[in-house]
Amino acid sequence: MPELPEVETTRRGLLPHVAGRRVCKMVLRRPDLRLPIPPELPKLLRGQEIHGITRRAKYLLMDSDRGSALWHLGMSGSLRVLAAGTPLRAHDHVDVELEGIDGKPGHVLRFNDPRRFGLLLWQPAGTVHPLLQSLGPEPLSDDFDGDHLFHLSRGRSAPVKAFLMDQSVVVGVGNIYAAEALFAAGIAPTREAGKVSLDRYRKLADAVRVILAHAIERGGTTLRDFISPDGLPGYFEQELQVYGRGGEPCWTCGRRLREERIGQRASVWCSRCQT
Repeated sequence: MPELPEVETTRRGLLPHVAGRRVCKMVLRRPDLRLPIPPELPKLLRGQEIHGITRRAKYLLMDSDRGSALWHLGMSGSLRVLAAGTPLRAHDHVDVELEGIDGKPGHVLRFNDPRRFGLLLWQPAGTVHPLLQSLGPEPLSDDFDGDHLFHLSRGRSAPVKAFLMDQSVVVGVGNIYAAEALFAAGIAPTREAGKVSLDRYRKLADAVRVILAHAIERGGTTLRDFISPDGLPGYFEQELQVYGRGGEPCWTCGRRLREERIGQRASVWCSRCQT
């Protein structure tokens, strides 16, 4: 599933092609994805100027005066800007046709999702969609730090990796980046969240910030189902220390990396470097 850096890469790639453009038409080729698509969406967006695309956690919001189209890429979704008239592929479920500017031809914002685990919903202006109401702080914001993690972790017996991936604690830290941040901070993913010290949580928060920022700069992580808006993969995959490397030697100490499931997710770590 695309994680925060992949979603942010998508947002940045789409923004210059979408912001300031007016919606000519929206075409829905199916009534639902993971949830039903509001059937009134084409009418609500028709004629609206798109002011920008913002991100909250792994959701993208395409903002207009009336409200925001709320997108989630799910397991396999991608949003790409294409020339008008580009032939359809299998699983192209939604088109947002955009007018041109200064006499230039318009473009199509096209959503493709083979597995249909994505979302397209509506958030009226001045409201917050229920899916966004209980989310924790953004990991690159001033609201997120080690003190925040330490305070929320007290009394928690869940593994620290599961705690870090809890979207009510902090948003957007999925399996890949949780594994990498815990390695960088030297914390075993199996350690109880409530038994991690304040000092170690401060190191973990710093690691989350550094790794996510670097992954965004590098264009995210290449996953089987992720393609950025320009059609290029991410490049952070080449720098992964532990994720997906179970049984291979640790690049720091040489010990074979352990792998087991934590919270139903594959987890890899070094039992020497992470305690």
